[in-house]
Amino acid sequence: MPNTLADKISDSELEVMKVLWRAGDALPVTEIREELQRTKGWEATTVKTLVSRLVAKGVVQQEKRGVYYYSPLLSEQDYNGWATNDLIRRLYNGSARELVAALVHSEGLTRDDIEELRAMFKVEG
Repeated sequence: MPNTLADKISDSELEVMKVLWRAGDALPVTEIREELQRTKGWEATTVKTLVSRLVAKGVVQQEKRGVYYYSPLLSEQDYNGWATNDLIRRLYNGSARELVAALVHSEGLTRDDIEELRAMFKVEG
């Protein structure tokens, strides 16, 4: 995925994407709005604006079924992969090893986490 696409998604727009990813199916704007009103306290106009921006950016598609339904064109897995790589690039000069070292030294990983990672590396390596 091009960096520019995911890079253009604001934090607020990401909240809309999360609602769509959790749904697993296309949603009308009323359902998106209800969820974000309940969890974030956002007004209907705010949600409509964010959804429209995501459609314009090409990461959400709009389909007419009496009312418009919206579904993500960008998967959560793809976005998370991009975000992780961007974090590593920006904060750790592109070194995933430096990220893991920072987690270990900051006590961000428990002993169980480290053992789980060791097991993953043994299976994959």
